[in-house]
Amino acid sequence: MSTSASPVEPQGSLTYRGRFAPSPTGPLHFGSLVAAVASYSQALAHGGEWLVRIEDIDPTREIKGAAGTILASLEAHGFEFPAPVFQSTRLDIYDNAITRLIGANLAYPCSCNRQTLAAMAKPGRAGLIYPGTCRNGADTSQRPATAVRLRTAALPITFTDGLQGRMSCVLSHDIGDFLLRRGDGLIAYQTAVAVDDAAQGITEVVRGTDLLDSTFMQIYLLEQLGLNAPQYAHFPVVTGPDGVKLSKHNRATKIDNNQSKFNILRALSFLLQEPPQSLKTASLQGIWSWVAENWDFGRLAGLRNRPEKSIMTR
Repeated sequence: MSTSASPVEPQGSLTYRGRFAPSPTGPLHFGSLVAAVASYSQALAHGGEWLVRIEDIDPTREIKGAAGTILASLEAHGFEFPAPVFQSTRLDIYDNAITRLIGANLAYPCSCNRQTLAAMAKPGRAGLIYPGTCRNGADTSQRPATAVRLRTAALPITFTDGLQGRMSCVLSHDIGDFLLRRGDGLIAYQTAVAVDDAAQGITEVVRGTDLLDSTFMQIYLLEQLGLNAPQYAHFPVVTGPDGVKLSKHNRATKIDNNQSKFNILRALSFLLQEPPQSLKTASLQGIWSWVAENWDFGRLAGLRNRPEKSIMTR
């Protein structure tokens, strides 16, 4: 547990609060729409709130105009949400969290580069396992210590996933001391996500199994910050014909905003909700009303990764 004060004040939440957090690296594709539909439907079924967070902390990957395109697609598909949060406006909050962790000796500066790690580190469940080179002080004679890592412990991080069941990981053995700030000075993904989930009072994170290993890091980071973690539920992702996760990186086709009803019904079909044929002639509002009343989260436990083209057609 943390010995330092919390860097954020979490918003108290008496109701369910979910979120969707896309990176502006391209337009929405079917895989990301499925993720949005799953988290939004869970919020609707609980009569709760659904927030959108734009994870724009890596300008090296960001595509100009992508954030606006994503938000326009969500609105075209009938999602309702308050003004989105842009992580690029919250950098001081993340920096403050990192500073407090360093001050409490829970994190430390790191001067290692990728070449050094590739030569020394062993593969783990979430990439290379950091060998602890800078744990007792970084060597800044050749390279400045611009990165920051969180000290991990040889203790299991365990949680019960809403779909995958009991999950456990020994961070120091399976993942190692992970980055809070990258070597290029940018805030690391785990830092921003964990801090914002706490600050926004997120009660449950519904997302793909590709982010399952990140959950262990985020739970541990929140513990060190003295903050409560949300509940988590991870479902199998949509894949391309090659069996690889559908993503912007592999040029997944963007969704057609003019086919919004069909897209939502396809997503619900992937999520095993068996939308009735009558919804094909319903309005978007009618589809979402049906979801609010009939969403069966338990069915997601029967999901398997499936190629996009194997899912319901017209």
